[in-house]
Amino acid sequence: MSSSAPTASPAASTATGLTPALTLVFAIACGLCVANIYYAQPLIGPISDTLQLHAGLAGLIMTLTQLGYGAGLLLLVPLADVVENRRLIVGALFGAVVGLVGIALSDSAVTFLAASFVVGTCAVAAQVLLPFASHLAPEATRGKVVGNIMAGLLGGIMLARPFASVVASALGWRAVFWLSAVLMATLIAVLWRVLPQRQSHASVGYARTMASLPGIVWNTPLLRRRGFYQGMMFSGFQAFWTAVPLALVHEFGMGQRGIALFALAGAAGALMAPLAGRLADRGLTRPATGAAIVVALLSFVLGAIAMHYHSLAGLVAAGILLDGAVQLCQVLNFRSLFMLAPELRGRLNGLFMTFIFICAAVASGIAAAVYAFHGWSGLCLLGGGYVLLALLYYATEFRQQPSAVAAG
Repeated sequence: MSSSAPTASPAASTATGLTPALTLVFAIACGLCVANIYYAQPLIGPISDTLQLHAGLAGLIMTLTQLGYGAGLLLLVPLADVVENRRLIVGALFGAVVGLVGIALSDSAVTFLAASFVVGTCAVAAQVLLPFASHLAPEATRGKVVGNIMAGLLGGIMLARPFASVVASALGWRAVFWLSAVLMATLIAVLWRVLPQRQSHASVGYARTMASLPGIVWNTPLLRRRGFYQGMMFSGFQAFWTAVPLALVHEFGMGQRGIALFALAGAAGALMAPLAGRLADRGLTRPATGAAIVVALLSFVLGAIAMHYHSLAGLVAAGILLDGAVQLCQVLNFRSLFMLAPELRGRLNGLFMTFIFICAAVASGIAAAVYAFHGWSGLCLLGGGYVLLALLYYATEFRQQPSAVAAG
């Protein structure tokens, strides 16, 4: 009975492209969705104490959320090529509300980790929203649009940490997840009202869509290359931000408010996202990617030196450089992939992000243990090692024929 109104809306949106107001909605929605993965990161200490988790196992708090995100990327995001996108997004957000309430009510590590997995799985609504927006944007400005929306998504990642720290210091860590559940419920109502419907190109079912994934990986070298770059960069990012709250407590005697201010400074890295989109639109994807990887590597060198000299300013600078470099590389990667076959964008995005978050989940689990047993120097070697692998692989681009790397 409501089919007439929604049918007009997508047609109009597709014809006129993505309006500034709708772009803002996409950006805020992506930021709020993905923030759910990061609220627990600065709260590892108090959550571990409440749940009686050993320090060496504290990384599981982030690992389970990210493994859930990886599962959602692989199993849910490809559905964007099969089912109506607005309905898929709203369904995932409803699942996130259920998971967040489960976390807030948890009284044991098992229930907390299980609910965290659900939240991670459903947070992939952000990765349905992003290619959805790229479908509405004209090709000439697609990099700019992706960059602007990524700024919102990355802002959510960066601001999640200070938000969680401030709320937890005032109301306790459980309040963070109660507030997020309310935000997700509000977002469901807003998106159902303002998003156009988008029916997929494909007429194949879910089973055939999933069966196509190995072939897409095999036949898309750009996906493999860009996935490896970002997988290693994001592993370094996760290692840094999993361990730095612990280091700020142990080395600088900070509480949750101090950790919040540190994380807020790191949020400045999100400002790189719009710049990255513009660089990509100008054909500078390859050199900008190399620059991002080099800056990320240097950030770990700076972080190690800063801790050696007990310099908080140096550690803040390392966090800003690392965040900016990772976000720059991420937008460049997305823009490259979204220039490929439109009918495959959901699956390309799902495969790309699945690999990244599997890497990140492993890195989070290892980082807490490395810091516990080898300190900050060991953590910087771990994070810098991930980024170095990306740099070594990037060097192989220059041995390729020009046609093989034209898209990336």
